[in-house]
Amino acid sequence: MDDFLKHKIEVTTRRDFLKKSSLGFGSIALSSILGPTFGSAQNSLPHMNPLVRKTPHFVPKAKRVIYLFQSGGPSQIETYDYKPALSKWHGQEIPPSLKKTQRNSGMVEGQSSYPLVKSIYDFKQYGDSGAWVSELFPNTAEIVDELCIIKSMYTDAINHEPAVMFVQTGSQLTGRPSIGSWLSYGLGSDNKDLPDFIVMVSKSHSGAQPLNSASWSNGFLPSHHQGVQLRSGKEPVLYLNNPHGVDHGDRKRAINFINELNQLQFDSYHDTMILSQIKQYEMAYRMQKSVPDALNVKEEPEHIYDLYGKDAKIPGTYAANCLQARRLAERDVKFIQLYHTGWDQHGNLPSQIKKQALATDQATAGLIKDLKQRGLLEDTLVIWGGEFGRTSFSQGRLTPENYGRDHHPGCFTMWMAGAGVKKGLIYGKTDDFSYNVVENPVHVHDFQATLLHLMGLNHEKLTFKHQGRRYRLTDVHGKVVDDLLM
Repeated sequence: MDDFLKHKIEVTTRRDFLKKSSLGFGSIALSSILGPTFGSAQNSLPHMNPLVRKTPHFVPKAKRVIYLFQSGGPSQIETYDYKPALSKWHGQEIPPSLKKTQRNSGMVEGQSSYPLVKSIYDFKQYGDSGAWVSELFPNTAEIVDELCIIKSMYTDAINHEPAVMFVQTGSQLTGRPSIGSWLSYGLGSDNKDLPDFIVMVSKSHSGAQPLNSASWSNGFLPSHHQGVQLRSGKEPVLYLNNPHGVDHGDRKRAINFINELNQLQFDSYHDTMILSQIKQYEMAYRMQKSVPDALNVKEEPEHIYDLYGKDAKIPGTYAANCLQARRLAERDVKFIQLYHTGWDQHGNLPSQIKKQALATDQATAGLIKDLKQRGLLEDTLVIWGGEFGRTSFSQGRLTPENYGRDHHPGCFTMWMAGAGVKKGLIYGKTDDFSYNVVENPVHVHDFQATLLHLMGLNHEKLTFKHQGRRYRLTDVHGKVVDDLLM
């Protein structure tokens, strides 16, 4: 620490410092940990306080989002896009004229044969909507009339990381803010004790395509909009716990002093990143109490565990994370992102997708049921889906009980449920081979625009200036799909 800074700290008392900075951003962030004395300053400048809820562009239909991201690309043909015509074509070559309508990845370019393959799993219609659902998802079939199933999704990317980045950030390249970060930036917080944007990653039973943490990055937005990852184990948030020998009072005094230094730094350089540091220190301090409470599932009754499935008692599983998501939704966390890996089934698809369904089906349906019985589904938007679909022809050798499917950006299925979306709606249509969209196409940017709309934000107005231009989640594309909305 240089002599000038030492001198400034020595001659400036705590009271003098706070008095002089009472109209600064630092005092607003500090006020919630230094006590209620400074509430007047906080109330006088609500537009500068990152902890208060910001005003949306219009009245939102949803208050929060739970996004159940199925990483790897679930096969639409084995889940929700029933294609009986494939039974007639099973084992026959895909017509060359059809194959040319879509790009194929380099993993199948060397194949000498492209046999079409039916799903070995049966489909039935369920609910008043008559939606077709695979036998792999009996629990989801029970709640099908709560769902808005979009069968006509399509994307620009054909490989995993660019496709995941595209769905989550609107760009195939890393470095852009994710959906959760945009919502945090655009709407602020409804709970000053927890982050606006929380991420959980569960592991599958099979080898999984790795995830890049850039998928929940703040990109060029201020760093306090970064997604906070909760992990299973003794330390849910890395470096949140106090070091050995340091108690809560010591931590509070340390944060107060660090923030005073940060404010001095900001007064000299006016770097907004310093303001984000103040915000992050404050949030970390609050999370020391709020995170253990939010994650304390021991208080859940047995019938709730029965609703989500036996895996809900095993930390880090998809079922346990779904239960945690409900607890976070109760505490008004704005955006809760669950990643479940293992849907990348290039070979041995029948047995692998069955394991994935067993790990996710009951918990997914249990989450919808639980939210509904608590009155939370009416203002919570739940999303299920991956980054792209799978080919209708087999990758590799086709046998009666074994086949694989390659990446397919041309069409895939997602569903939404809850706040603001039509219940029991089956939207869009693919051709007889589930190869191309033939009715009501929904691009990834359209999906993103619709999600923001449900949260009360105009995707064309939610912008951030960076390197001389204004960026948005949907870039220069996207339209709200009004047909999906109530």
